[in-house]
Amino acid sequence: MIQVKKVGIILEKTSLLFENEGVLNPAAIREGDFVHVFYRAVSEGNHSSVGYCRLFGPLEVEYRMNVPLIVPEFEYEKHGIEDPRIVKIEDLYYLTYTAYDGVNALGALATSRDLIHFDKKGIIVPKITYEDFNRLAEIKDFIDEKYYRFNQHNHIIEKEGLKMLLWDKDVIFFPRKINGKLCFLHRIRPEIQIVVKLDSLEDLTKEFWQKYLINFNDNIVLAPKYDEGISYIGGGCPPIETEFGWLVIYHRVITSIEGYVYSACAALLDIENPEVEIARLGYDLFKPEEIWELKGEVNNVCFPTGAAVFDDVLYIYYGAADERIACASMSLSELLNDLMLNKKIK
Repeated sequence: MIQVKKVGIILEKTSLLFENEGVLNPAAIREGDFVHVFYRAVSEGNHSSVGYCRLFGPLEVEYRMNVPLIVPEFEYEKHGIEDPRIVKIEDLYYLTYTAYDGVNALGALATSRDLIHFDKKGIIVPKITYEDFNRLAEIKDFIDEKYYRFNQHNHIIEKEGLKMLLWDKDVIFFPRKINGKLCFLHRIRPEIQIVVKLDSLEDLTKEFWQKYLINFNDNIVLAPKYDEGISYIGGGCPPIETEFGWLVIYHRVITSIEGYVYSACAALLDIENPEVEIARLGYDLFKPEEIWELKGEVNNVCFPTGAAVFDDVLYIYYGAADERIACASMSLSELLNDLMLNKKIK
């Protein structure tokens, strides 16, 4: 097992109204000596916006805004902008987030050229009910029964005047085009799915998603593995390009006598065909162990969402117990070597 260093807490909530309940689940992107961090800021009543700070090097907070950078503006996000991730593709930044209207949680996108002004593109995942999803997905093949359990919303079909939709979260773009095409991960529980060979965002039409869901099982890129007690997995940090493949840091959730436990895990996907899994780490990369991870708004949570590499050190920024932001570091080369010892058998 590789050695992981828990660096500790780097951001905590403040008395400011927009982040007085918690700060968590940050997007991160390195540019030169700095790391730009876009974090979920939670106010009273569980309303979320996006706060911003800049790190000098991987850990030193050099600047932090005292107002939110991105706030809810539209009905589809009126209750919160949650769990952002960010990449830069060519000269455009893609910041994805979960838009929550108080009933439905769906993946949305905003783009920027300067990390200051963001142009919201709206929800980019399918807006369908579970019944419609199930009808399409089972046209060609059966889907895991866990999809039914995780996505039925206790059989509620309408809440607060809004139709209950299939939750589709953890939308994360790859940081460059692959064979000239956009690619992104997303998550309909309990597995992680992938969209590949996208010419432009305009391709994400209702017809596109119908075809995609008809071939749903072909689009599952990572499924729960190793632990029979596992409940589900989901996206984490944006993929990192390495000589062995795309390094994907994701999260997994297992059940315990104390409830759900969220841990960070790692996998490798093929560079030119990212829908192909190359390797999977056979153990948790790190899990809740420190008091700031074990106790908080939601106990037992390490939720990785941002990463930066300095020399051979990989820094992973994560939400700790849904209340604060912490960081863990490790040797990138050691992690890749360990992954290659667990290559998937074809």
